[in-house]
Amino acid sequence: MLTRSFTILLLCLIIASSCTSKKRTVTSRQNTKKERVVRTNPPKKTDKEEAESTPSTTDSPGPDAPYKDVVAHYIDTYSGIAMEEMLQYGIPASITLAQGILESGAGRGELTRKANNHFGIKCHREWTGERVYHDDDELQECFRKYIDPKYSFRDHSLFLTQRSRYQDLFTLKKDDYKGWAKGLRKAGYATDPKYPDKLISIIERYGLTKYDQQVLGTTLSVTKPDSTKIGTHTVKKGDTLYAIARRFNLTVETLKEFNGLTSNTISVGQVLYLHPVKNQ
Repeated sequence: MLTRSFTILLLCLIIASSCTSKKRTVTSRQNTKKERVVRTNPPKKTDKEEAESTPSTTDSPGPDAPYKDVVAHYIDTYSGIAMEEMLQYGIPASITLAQGILESGAGRGELTRKANNHFGIKCHREWTGERVYHDDDELQECFRKYIDPKYSFRDHSLFLTQRSRYQDLFTLKKDDYKGWAKGLRKAGYATDPKYPDKLISIIERYGLTKYDQQVLGTTLSVTKPDSTKIGTHTVKKGDTLYAIARRFNLTVETLKEFNGLTSNTISVGQVLYLHPVKNQ
């Protein structure tokens, strides 16, 4: 009887030990599963997310950037346009860039930001395009507004070539930036007596004459404006976009694109470009 009781007790101990071992095994598996969750890698970013999180190196300088960096960015952005205008209209690229830097605050002036007006050109009586009002010599003067900066550069060229008071400038050599700077002041472009000195200082400080030399090293040889090369048409009474486009072998849509027009409305006296304003 004693032997039988001892045998039953031994079997109970073996069964209890087996249950404990199974519980430990289950617990161990659960811990292992939790460890796998912790070690899971985060999802890889898509190409779009990666691009958006990477700072762009082509953006314009920030608001706290040194002024020389702002000017360098301006020159890099508009030097191609200035050289193209020199080729077509004979105005030194150095002068165009220096005026743009001075008049627009290197592209950061209030007038430039709200009207794309880089040269401070006022409305005048013949202007039929959009306009803004800005404090200058007098309060709330009327200034021209452009749909794109490239049209401001083209209007600057036309402004100088189509006004008789600036014609003496075009008898000067194209590399005589000092003569051009002084001539602009003499012709009445600006009222500031130090205007020529400011332009000359900008040209020399930033080495803008190299853009004149690039153009002069190609095909430029004109000494005065050639009106046959100025591809514009002044709207006359009875003109329509269709009639003008047909006369110059263009489509209406092409003519509108050249001039930044969003409708077919034109006005008598309005100057239309007959070729693209290149934005290099």
